Amino acid sequence: MRPKKIKDDIWFVGAVDWDRRLFDALVPLPDGTSYNAYLVKGSEKTVLIDTVDPTMVDVLMSNLEGIETIDFIISHHSEQDHSGAIPHVLEKYKDAKVITSPKGKGLLIEHLHIPEEGIITVKDGETISLGNKTIEFLHAPWVHWPETMVTHLREDRILFSCDLFGSHLAMSELYSSEDWRVCEAAKRYYAEIMMPFRTTIRRHIERFEGYQIDMIAPSHGPVHKDPECIIKSHKEWVSDKLNNTVILPYVTMHGSTQRMVDYLTESLIEKGVRVERFNLLVTDTGKLAMALVDAATIVIGSPMVLGGAHPLVVSATFLTNALRPKLRFASIIGSYGWGGKMVEQITGLISNIKAEMLEPVLVKGLPGDEGYKGLERLASEIATKHRENNIVSSAKTPGN
Repeated sequence: MRPKKIKDDIWFVGAVDWDRRLFDALVPLPDGTSYNAYLVKGSEKTVLIDTVDPTMVDVLMSNLEGIETIDFIISHHSEQDHSGAIPHVLEKYKDAKVITSPKGKGLLIEHLHIPEEGIITVKDGETISLGNKTIEFLHAPWVHWPETMVTHLREDRILFSCDLFGSHLAMSELYSSEDWRVCEAAKRYYAEIMMPFRTTIRRHIERFEGYQIDMIAPSHGPVHKDPECIIKSHKEWVSDKLNNTVILPYVTMHGSTQRMVDYLTESLIEKGVRVERFNLLVTDTGKLAMALVDAATIVIGSPMVLGGAHPLVVSATFLTNALRPKLRFASIIGSYGWGGKMVEQITGLISNIKAEMLEPVLVKGLPGDEGYKGLERLASEIATKHRENNIVSSAKTPGN
């Protein structure tokens, strides 16, 4: 994307990565992504807000052609997709100073070898004047790194929000125009990256309510010209509200666990509980993460492999534990050939999740009458727990 004017003397100068399909060797990118950098020209000073991933440095430098002076480069977050091109920018604009949080200074030196003398640190709430424009720095630690901050351009009422309110979405337009698509991409982004920090994010969103914000410009994805929708969605995601949904990630080897998953699914649906199933052989982990944002219960299905859970189940369980979703209940179902300690293994892998563990259902070989009775008991218990805790709503859209 070439430079795009946002408002007078404010431009998007970042890069769109249409073809990237994996982030940090971990996060799927079905819709590509963008690395958003912004140029703000005041009557006295010019500032570049963030840069781009080093793979896109040529795009950034092309977008800065004709810009004779940059006084400051703001590093909201020292990760490479935001700050990786700062050394290249400094080669051209040798007098520019990098502005970051105190914790960001050390990370920029360590990760990018930026000279210490070229870095200025700012306190929470500190401001700099560009002449006719004022930038206020707001520290936002653990959204999602410890040094993160955001900036508020007072006169233009723009919040440059770094990763918060962002989405991995390659875009041909600067502004979000398809709310449903952007909201789905933003929920995926929140689920995969931000969910472990939801209580911290909730406090920051509450703080932002004290600011005049007409527009939100994140570090990935489109700019939100009407920020009400994206703020409302994030408030929902970080709240304690749960949906009447069971997440059912599973693997089957010889069909036994599959039969159990099928039976439990039908039994839950009959009892008014929504089910989202994920066959881990083919599942997009981003979709699983999205489902975990507001589900009340997870039931993990696995055969035993050499006495433990299937490796794909171990991986999904580890991911779930790392994301720390607000699950209220959890259980395990599966089959085994001769024995093992799968329940103990999986339970140990989800120690970060403060969910009540419901009695697992395990069968030897194919499920029979006793196995199906156990699944019926589990479905009834889940439905009852949901009702007793007033968990009666179900997700209706990607954003709610």
